[in-house]
Amino acid sequence: MADLEAKFSDNVEGRFYVDENCIDCDLCREIAPGFFTRNDDEGHSYVIKQPVSEEDLELCIEALNDCPVEAIGDDG
Repeated sequence: MADLEAKFSDNVEGRFYVDENCIDCDLCREIAPGFFTRNDDEGHSYVIKQPVSEEDLELCIEALNDCPVEAIGDDG
């Protein structure tokens, strides 16, 4: 489970975030590219946009559920 205290500072504010457990596997960016991107300098993903529609929410939840190291958090 992702840790709110360990979330990356480059996440936009809101419900979803990526924490320091991220192994840069690219899965969240493949599932929901409009919401997750890569920090190239540090080699990890982070949230660039929060979901606004039900479809957006489903994509972010899918990314959260499929994350192999549980680095995506849902604070909503």
